[in-house]
Amino acid sequence: MKTIAIVGAGPGMGLSLAKKFGENGFKVAAIARNTEKLSIIESELRKLNIETHSFVADVTDLAALKQAIQSAKKEFGSIDVLEFSPYAKGDNFTSVLETTPQSVLELMNSYLLPAIHSVNEVLPDMINNGSGAILFTTGVSTMFPLPYAGNAGIVGAGIRNYAANLYNDLKEKGVFIGHLSIGAQIQPGTAGDPDDIADAWYNLYEKMDHFEEIFPKGLDRADMS
Repeated sequence: MKTIAIVGAGPGMGLSLAKKFGENGFKVAAIARNTEKLSIIESELRKLNIETHSFVADVTDLAALKQAIQSAKKEFGSIDVLEFSPYAKGDNFTSVLETTPQSVLELMNSYLLPAIHSVNEVLPDMINNGSGAILFTTGVSTMFPLPYAGNAGIVGAGIRNYAANLYNDLKEKGVFIGHLSIGAQIQPGTAGDPDDIADAWYNLYEKMDHFEEIFPKGLDRADMS
């Protein structure tokens, strides 16, 4: 049985991803800093008889993040899929005219550096095994320049560039790299329903025939103005 580790797991999209992969035979390692939210995830998954365990770590604490991933590997034996999607707080976004080195650095510490650190913890095993997947979830400012998310766009573009380089370098080595950019507020019953996002992610993972998608499909820059 395979294991998915969800970094930045919460009771919204993280839970939906855990359910989707769990229903398809995966064990779930949920990593986040909020113990209450992790308890909700564990409770909901166990109702579905999905094997799960949570690991507490703030992604900005790289040592704690490393320890959580190492503990997950020890608990489950391996991590076959890593999904990276810490919660994006809109109040941390700065408009392009208000973007400063500090505002960019804060998001780098919250997203870009933890993403790289997480990959470093799982990628060597995946390469050795000739299988595995690393999935990056970002906001749509990664794809489209959005003036109200100046710092987020810079950091998201960095994550996307990193992911694309990994994809190109690893596609012949049995390790899949995927990127899904979300262009809707994540809320049940809306265009950003987390269950629909989980379906999109699992379909991309299952096919492994292209690197990235925008969710919802068909979204373009004009829709974001």
